[in-house]
Amino acid sequence: MEQKVFIAMAGNIGCGKTTAAKLISQHFGFELFDEPVIDNRFLKDYYLDMQRWSFTLQMEFLMKRVEHHELIRRVPKSCIQDRTLYEDPEIFAKYLHGLGNMDNRELDLYFEYFNRLNRELLRPDLIVFLGVDDVKTLLNRIQVRGREEERNIDPSFLVGLNAYYSTFQQVCEKKYSIPVTRVNVEKLDIRSAAGRKTFLGRVELALEEIK
Repeated sequence: MEQKVFIAMAGNIGCGKTTAAKLISQHFGFELFDEPVIDNRFLKDYYLDMQRWSFTLQMEFLMKRVEHHELIRRVPKSCIQDRTLYEDPEIFAKYLHGLGNMDNRELDLYFEYFNRLNRELLRPDLIVFLGVDDVKTLLNRIQVRGREEERNIDPSFLVGLNAYYSTFQQVCEKKYSIPVTRVNVEKLDIRSAAGRKTFLGRVELALEEIK
């Protein structure tokens, strides 16, 4: 790339963001910022008791992603981030509040932190949103990757997240002024040679559009 570009991945749990981010990193030579899942101190507790740990988990993710944005601003080369900062407030926090796992005070406090921290952050030049409508596909991919804490994830939880994701593109474009390209990966195997070529071609076209 002739100029620095910041791409962020988006999509439901199990859609393939990590694989896609690695492909973009390798193909375009971008610095990769992995989603802070493995080192998350509260993720295991969260899946065991969502009502107790939802607010704590969302604050942990917020801090880690803000740290990523600060690092990305300083990195001279183009960067790819495995999950956007904006999914946490616009999807996960609101959904967990709707489920009763965060009360009104916790949601308000979360947004106070988010709004204050987000004021000066570098925004992505592009969000690549991976769409998967069939929850069975998501569950199969979650099972294949084998994260212990996700083993007993409720299918209805993914259905609810998908409902919020249905408006995510509009939210990013209208509220945050960030262009979004949506790639349906329901039947697109980006691990295969053909699927990888198709996916990277879509990303390349989207990059051309934002120049």
